[in-house]
Amino acid sequence: MMDNVQKRLLEEVAGLHDVPQGAYSLRVNGELYGKNSSENIEIAAKSDKPGIDIYIKAGTKNESLHIPVILSQSGLKELVYNDFHIGEDCDVTIVAGCGIHNGGNETSEHSGVHSFFVAKNARVKYIEKHYGQGDGNGKNVMNPESYVELDENSYMEMETVQIKGVDSTNRKTTAKVSKNATLIVQEKIMTHGSQTAITEFEVELNGENSGTHVVSRSVARDSSHQKFISRIKGNNRCSGHTECDAIIMDDATVSAVPEILAINPDASLIHEAAIGKIAGEQLIKLMTLGLTEKEAEEEIVNGFLR
Repeated sequence: MMDNVQKRLLEEVAGLHDVPQGAYSLRVNGELYGKNSSENIEIAAKSDKPGIDIYIKAGTKNESLHIPVILSQSGLKELVYNDFHIGEDCDVTIVAGCGIHNGGNETSEHSGVHSFFVAKNARVKYIEKHYGQGDGNGKNVMNPESYVELDENSYMEMETVQIKGVDSTNRKTTAKVSKNATLIVQEKIMTHGSQTAITEFEVELNGENSGTHVVSRSVARDSSHQKFISRIKGNNRCSGHTECDAIIMDDATVSAVPEILAINPDASLIHEAAIGKIAGEQLIKLMTLGLTEKEAEEEIVNGFLR
């Protein structure tokens, strides 16, 4: 049975109060806690390395898969490999995420390599939340890596959130997009204290009428540091947009490095980056409604990351 700390972590990263119904794979403290396949979603443990292979049957509609990871043991470090094979004409939601509670003095770390192979006409929504907590001096480290292949007419939306308790993260996403396929990425990050967060996106638009929209919204507080790197390569007639929008507070630093490369003359690519502090007029407006300056700042930050 999971203890109360583990159950809280599960709720934070996956919105679950206990082991979910349907298809799921749950890791707790470096071990497979439980898994279950459904009629249309098969989950098999890898035999050569830690992780799972997921096979979603063609035509599967309106089904979800949960694959959260929970670490509550200080000093535990793990690396897992998860491969997702999504069949043609699917419409599914995948809920991942990692929660760490570190009550000791050692570093706890979870690194995951996720590979997505999305077949023709399939639609996938992938939700990933990272969350850390603990009453010790140990660090919480998470380093997720994703590889995405989108076949013709497929669509994938990736929603990633990291807003509390992660001392260091290095997130990398690489994608190849085929004809009439679309990749949407929405990232939300908040760092505080001396935390660091590096996110790197590299998308190749290989097919005719392929497209991508990569957006990062972040808040950097105290003396934390963030770096956003994005590269979009247009190898065909395509459309691509990358955007970094960051609020900087206190003594924090933010770096945005957007890069677009048009190989085909019909590639339409746009990049945007905006970094700045909270506007004074926003604070004044909220303070006239009775909020303190600190309360007004929190309201603006929460709204920005919503």
